[in-house]
Amino acid sequence: MRTSSAGWFLLLLTAAAVAVPCGAAPPVPAAPAATVSVTQLRLAPAPPARVPAARAQVAIIIDDLGEQHLAGLRAIDLPGPVALAFLPGGPFTKDHAGLAHRRGKEVLLHLPLMPGGSARAHPASLRPESGREQLRAQFAAALDSVPYAAGVNNHQGSLMTQLPEPMDALMREVALRPGLYFVDSRTSAASVAYATARRYGVPATERNVFLDTFRGEAAVRAALEELVIKALHHQRALAIGHPYPETLKVLAEELPRLSRYGIALVAPSELIARQSGLGGPYRRLALSPALTLSTSTTARAAPAPTSTAAR
Repeated sequence: MRTSSAGWFLLLLTAAAVAVPCGAAPPVPAAPAATVSVTQLRLAPAPPARVPAARAQVAIIIDDLGEQHLAGLRAIDLPGPVALAFLPGGPFTKDHAGLAHRRGKEVLLHLPLMPGGSARAHPASLRPESGREQLRAQFAAALDSVPYAAGVNNHQGSLMTQLPEPMDALMREVALRPGLYFVDSRTSAASVAYATARRYGVPATERNVFLDTFRGEAAVRAALEELVIKALHHQRALAIGHPYPETLKVLAEELPRLSRYGIALVAPSELIARQSGLGGPYRRLALSPALTLSTSTTARAAPAPTSTAAR
């Protein structure tokens, strides 16, 4: 069932009420107003009376791009700074990554890593048994195949992201490229990828919600509502989705409404910068590999449990 604007509003009021101390008056909702850009909300000395200031940030990444033409174009057309992650070697990766960059979207390398269980690995997957030199060469080739990549997130990897040694080798390579960030897709609850990235001074964050673990519009809307609730409670949250028709349809409809409820949709680089206390998109600051980002003192939203069966 499609969630109406009124339904979203009641949901967000319920989420915000959880944080109100006993006896305190609940916040008074502001009426929806004309669309105001995230930049205007963030930089204006005082928000317009009818538009709530952005209280929280969300970033959204669409994975598995570069393999399908029409789905890729629909993902690029999504409103706002939705980030797009491209598989290396995909038939449309180069053209679509270039188009996404020209449209002002942040581009990521969707780096295949070895999955666990019975999942079928991507042909270009980095494997735990690879030596450091082989891993270095594979990573460099994958990165070169995705033009304008500002960041990296893992495709699959439920096995490899649990292993300290290959993650150590990978993050060394990421750290050698100043300005490149890493998003742990959290395909395993036991992943050490995020912690290893931070140890090497790599700007990083991790996925909090998968938008389409369960297919169908109702499931995607429910996951998007979960993302908003996590963001309101923790000031920020990141979601990953895929170029499924229902996912793209729901996002196209709902993303323009986020600002009405005090939610700013931002690129992953900006979310990482705020989380790390840098105050702006870190990639513009030309960080050196030696810089170790301070750990945020704000509580992070716990990622949802994941199944490793297909990841």
